[in-house]
Amino acid sequence: MTEWISARQFHDEPGTTGWHVLYGGAQTVFPTGSFATGVEFVRRIAAETAEVGREPDIDLRPEAVVVRTAASPGGRIDAADAELARRISAIARDLGLEPDPSRLHTIQIAIAEAEGVSTRDFWVAALGYEVIGGLIVDPLRRGPRMWFDELRAPGRGRTHIDVAVPNDRVKARVAAVRAAGGRLADDSHVPDWWTMASPDNHGVDIVAWGDVDDEA
Repeated sequence: MTEWISARQFHDEPGTTGWHVLYGGAQTVFPTGSFATGVEFVRRIAAETAEVGREPDIDLRPEAVVVRTAASPGGRIDAADAELARRISAIARDLGLEPDPSRLHTIQIAIAEAEGVSTRDFWVAALGYEVIGGLIVDPLRRGPRMWFDELRAPGRGRTHIDVAVPNDRVKARVAAVRAAGGRLADDSHVPDWWTMASPDNHGVDIVAWGDVDDEA
């Protein structure tokens, strides 16, 4: 049986500096400077996965490589994820690469529903997603995952976007939203998340709790 670890336990493991536990698992961004460097980085990561027994999700771009590892499709992590993160960071150092958490975030969408109404099957069919617990997710983990928020008065401004950022970056992200015309709509959940609203009342939660969560 898999023994899950919490975000805080992950951070306590040596060699995980620069990684963060956001929606989908433990992850980070490595700027590479060139596509060729990124390809070589990915090649070396692939060579390590067999020993660890965990294959990460990798997004290779000309300017950076994004790596995410998780033990379950819903994003829960275990000791193998910490070990893989440690090995990937060692490979990065050998190539002269450093993680850049300031470029890291993940997104999920909270779909507002009236009491007693389920739109889950609609969204699964429309997006080609699959059900994982209380979430629906892209089978290839490319698009944002979604969850369902039952409200007594759903409507415009109620369906909202959750943006998970590294815990130590959340205040900078909130400040940027405010500078762009946003306002703090609800501070009752701070410091776990900040509920922001656009000038036209679009809702966004800037989420920090997952990166320091004590629950496995």
